[in-house]
Amino acid sequence: MTIKVLIVEDDPMVAKFNRHYVEQVQGFEFAGWAASVDEARKLLAGLKVDLILLDIYMPRTSGLQLLSSLREQGSVVDIIVISAASDNASIRKALQLGAVDYLIKPFEFARFQAALSAYQEDYMLMKHREHLSQEQLDKLLRHSTGTEEDKSGALPKGLTEGTLESIWSTIQKLESPVFSTEEITAEAPISRISVRKYLTFLTEAGVLEMEISYGAVGRPVYMYTVTASGHEIIAAYI
Repeated sequence: MTIKVLIVEDDPMVAKFNRHYVEQVQGFEFAGWAASVDEARKLLAGLKVDLILLDIYMPRTSGLQLLSSLREQGSVVDIIVISAASDNASIRKALQLGAVDYLIKPFEFARFQAALSAYQEDYMLMKHREHLSQEQLDKLLRHSTGTEEDKSGALPKGLTEGTLESIWSTIQKLESPVFSTEEITAEAPISRISVRKYLTFLTEAGVLEMEISYGAVGRPVYMYTVTASGHEIIAAYI
């Protein structure tokens, strides 16, 4: 099942990057872009979407006003706020109005990917079950409140200690402290998709820091460096 996404963002370049990010995550489909709240309302009148990526700082009308009016109309469309607004009042208001996540600009792709992955898991759970067990509900509530699971050193499902150790060993052997997915793939006998999965995990865990570099053709290249505490953090996993 594909999750259709509407981007409400007044900056065309940011909207373009967000669209690119959405299209990088399997199971999501870009459904449209609105540069203002008024445009968003017109699109929503004739467009079926599951998720809105909503900026708060919009021309003329705040994104929070759109969120408030949607709730007043009884709309159940889900909202992830992506905004430079980091004040307590804006964050509190967005969460009170039912935003399922809140990303403060600028953010890393790994955080964006984590937000969509958590949302997708919750979305599928709610779509396919009429009743939830306490365990399923607890997991859903942890996602919606942003509570992290206890970090006991256990790897996420699908990751293995052996492969993680191989990738970490490769990172240690690289001559440059700044590296890309392709550089790891060239040195380790692991597929590019798998390498990206592990690098995303290491970024989320705080072992790596990621920055986006734009080449001559304008395509983003994800560059990684080991954080100051990376060596201490990785010790809990390998």
